Amino acid sequence: MQNGSSQTPWVWHRRHSNEVVQEASKANETHLLVNDQSKYRSMLVQAYSSVWMIGGFVSIIDMGHLYITAMIVVIQIFMARELFNLLRRAHEDRRLPGFRMLNWHFFFTAMLFVYGRILSQRLVNTVTSDKVLYQLVSKFIKYHMIACYSLYIASFVWFILTLKKGMYKYQFGQYAWTHMILIVVFTQSALIVANIFEGIFWFLLPATLIIINDIAAYFFGFFFGRTPLIKLSPKKTWEGFIGASFTTMISAFVLANIMGRFQWLTCPRKDLSTSWLQCDPGPLFRPEYYTIPKWFPEWFPWKEMAVMPVQWHAFCLGLFASIIAPFGGFFASGFKRAFKIKDFGDSIPGHGGITDRMDCQMVMAVFAYIYHQSFVAGQSLMVETILEQILMDLTLEKQQALFIKLGQILNERMTAPS
Repeated sequence: MQNGSSQTPWVWHRRHSNEVVQEASKANETHLLVNDQSKYRSMLVQAYSSVWMIGGFVSIIDMGHLYITAMIVVIQIFMARELFNLLRRAHEDRRLPGFRMLNWHFFFTAMLFVYGRILSQRLVNTVTSDKVLYQLVSKFIKYHMIACYSLYIASFVWFILTLKKGMYKYQFGQYAWTHMILIVVFTQSALIVANIFEGIFWFLLPATLIIINDIAAYFFGFFFGRTPLIKLSPKKTWEGFIGASFTTMISAFVLANIMGRFQWLTCPRKDLSTSWLQCDPGPLFRPEYYTIPKWFPEWFPWKEMAVMPVQWHAFCLGLFASIIAPFGGFFASGFKRAFKIKDFGDSIPGHGGITDRMDCQMVMAVFAYIYHQSFVAGQSLMVETILEQILMDLTLEKQQALFIKLGQILNERMTAPS
């Protein structure tokens, strides 16, 4: 009895302390960034890193399509490294010498296959003037698929030969994880590269909208955020989400008008050179004039407004970037919670790893490519583009056959009774 009575105050004190801690933790969970004193230091670090990233990004954009593609390749490598490291265990890797190299062998085989498919025709266009290089590149393109398949089969056989008793589960887990990374990273990154060569505009605008949405969400949440948006990301708020949505859609409409004036951004690249581009921008980038309604105030300075058709497409991209693309970030947040990590890496001070910055970008890139192919590519076909493809892709005999057939069709249409 004495022991029981002596323990009672201690037990009561412990329970009381736990209740106080739980109440304090609940208060902290509802205590958002608005009143957090340490947020200013975090904001300065993120702002400093962002300035460097944006400066480097703008410099690479100015250098041209090939350098932007090289930037995407570097980003892919960093993302793959961060994702590979998530499921690696040092103890098991020491028992499997060369196993990490196998992962990278799969990675670079996939890179050769994807970029070979995307850039093959542009590579041919680059070396057309040199007969020797042209023949070598033509042979490479002809046997490109079988070469990539052979490299993949070599990796597959290598994997089977390295299977070790007691390590099967870990090894097959790594095999499946590696292929998931290849699908996630390359499928989406390949579409980014395809967007770049359709015109830097179709890469730069979607990427810029994600950056604007991210920055706007941070600042709106920083100064006005009080209502939590989603449990996966406790610092995300409705105020930040709504404020960023309006900012992104307005920015999309305005930026499309600015970017659409530069041929360096709007012209597609048909080869792998870095020379300056000049082309007919097409109807999408020619302004259309709309008269301002009479009910507008008299002090309004403009009587008509010039709007490029591409600005309406940009508005749709802005809508997706502000409402759907952030779910890529929510997915990444849930993924990190599943692995009990804060960030995928620490390559960018204040931001985490490269993957932490590219989660929404990947979702946006896929949509931008699909949107461009569905609603823009068919409208932007011009006579010069079609002729260029005929001259490059068809032999002289096929060109003559096409000429005769086209002449017959035109004659029939012209002589047909109306």
